[in-house]
Amino acid sequence: MAAGDPSAAATGDTPAAPYRARLREALAALSQACDIGDSHASEASSFAVSDILEAVATVDAVSAEADGVSDNGDPAAAAIACEELLREVHQLLLHPSSNQMLIDALSLVLPYPVAKLGAQKGGCQDVASAILKFFVTNCSPRDMLSILCEALDASMELPTSTSSFVLLLNALAEVLTLIQRRHIEQVKVALPAVLKVMRATVSEYDEEHGNAAVDLFSAAHEIGHAINEMGKAMVNKNKEDLFAILGLYSLQNIALISRSEHDILSVCGSVVLQHFRFLKSSGFTYLGLLTGSDVTGAMDKLSKEEDADFVEYFSFAMDGAALSVLWTYMFDDMSKFAGEDLELALKEVQGNHMKKWEAINMLKFVLSSISYPWTIKSHGINLVLSLAGENAVEEIINNHVDFTSYAPCTFATLQVISLVPSSQRFDILQALVNNSISPSLTAVLLDIVREEVSRESRRADNDCIEHDGFGCNGELPTWASCALELVELILRPPEGGHPCLPDHSEQVISALNLLRFILIIDSRGPSSGKLFQKETLHKVRSEWLIPLRPIVARIQSENERDDSDIANQIVCSLNPVQLVLHRCIELVEQKMRNC
Repeated sequence: MAAGDPSAAATGDTPAAPYRARLREALAALSQACDIGDSHASEASSFAVSDILEAVATVDAVSAEADGVSDNGDPAAAAIACEELLREVHQLLLHPSSNQMLIDALSLVLPYPVAKLGAQKGGCQDVASAILKFFVTNCSPRDMLSILCEALDASMELPTSTSSFVLLLNALAEVLTLIQRRHIEQVKVALPAVLKVMRATVSEYDEEHGNAAVDLFSAAHEIGHAINEMGKAMVNKNKEDLFAILGLYSLQNIALISRSEHDILSVCGSVVLQHFRFLKSSGFTYLGLLTGSDVTGAMDKLSKEEDADFVEYFSFAMDGAALSVLWTYMFDDMSKFAGEDLELALKEVQGNHMKKWEAINMLKFVLSSISYPWTIKSHGINLVLSLAGENAVEEIINNHVDFTSYAPCTFATLQVISLVPSSQRFDILQALVNNSISPSLTAVLLDIVREEVSRESRRADNDCIEHDGFGCNGELPTWASCALELVELILRPPEGGHPCLPDHSEQVISALNLLRFILIIDSRGPSSGKLFQKETLHKVRSEWLIPLRPIVARIQSENERDDSDIANQIVCSLNPVQLVLHRCIELVEQKMRNC
């Protein structure tokens, strides 16, 4: 059987002519090998087909005018070239004389390059989708599942368009619907590949990529739909385990969707709502999500030793449980979907002190993370206030947010933090500092951190006396680690440069006072000398403190020469900064001499 006449391509005037001729030659060789049953020749020919398509799929090949694939760099011409090559493959697969040996040979090597070519514009995506669907319906589902997962992994290694992932995920979803036995085993093969793709790509989306984000989230939803349909036919423990997996998968996706940029969130609500339906199918309730008991229960069902690596792929499931409640809390459409379920769950939590603590603890996963946008966290704070019996602050919708509108809500939330264990109080305070846009508020938050440090250090000293040692595992205590991270955040901003003085003098003085307090704590009591290693002291001195000294001195000197009221105010605001900075340097240098 001939795949086509190479000479026709050789004389054609399309941009793909050279590649098309080579592809037709490779396809013809493959057809001949499969007709006579020569497995070695068919394998070699199938790899030749794959190599040609991969060469064209790379950016360099598509854009290289010398190779004749593009017309003066015209993307439309490149797309036409890719579509022509894909159609050559598709026509061969549909040819009546194509046998199973040929189909199997191409199915092993083509999903990855076909998906990459399918990312081109024009009709490439439709043809690529048709090729993948042909493989899915004409090859062993179990084999195709492994092949598609390998293609997803391969796509992770090189820059790949979202459209490629969408094509592979949609094909994988179709494969899952064809699995007839050992369902859970196959799902455990598929989901790690899916979630790796989701986690790696979701952080790259911004407003310009909103449609691409929704396409990827929708493709991931199709995977969930396939698992949901699979579970309907199962019984007993296997069914329970599969729906536990589906619930965790949905929560992981809700968390990943929520990490998108703020402007994308509004278009992702429908996808989140679809995942809610899976949560309901899995037996998850708003009460169980709000307290975390449903997540814990699902994890327990998968607590076998051989599932340890698999469970790690649901690392954001707790975040997703809290976020699923917050999404319902945020949007009317989802609230209507929930009916009275969420309201009844909130009332039950408010009336039970233990469940109230569990719910606030769950919201900590969102409030303490830097990965979720402020628009979600603000609703989280309102929900904390609601659970604690306070009046929720009206949501601010204006894009030009005045932070003073959030300040009452934030301060009220700090009153609630006393209900949360100390380690989690640091998490919440750290999240509030990271998201603060007011220097004055940041200063207040750092002062509260200093109070927490004082409380935790006294507790550490008592534990040291009781256990005859401090920091037995050699690690820095959580309270000290969190506090030092916040000091570094202010004194050495992550965006580079130095603190903005004199505008941010309030938060700088609070950060210096926090550092001074930790240095003093480390110089007294049973825990003396345990918090700072020599390398840490050198970093604090050379990277945090010394660079700040000439900046403060220069600004003070400039303003001392100016007799205006504003200049005098600046000098007064910087005087305490200079004093505490000098004292911190003294304490650090003293500790360095004693190391």
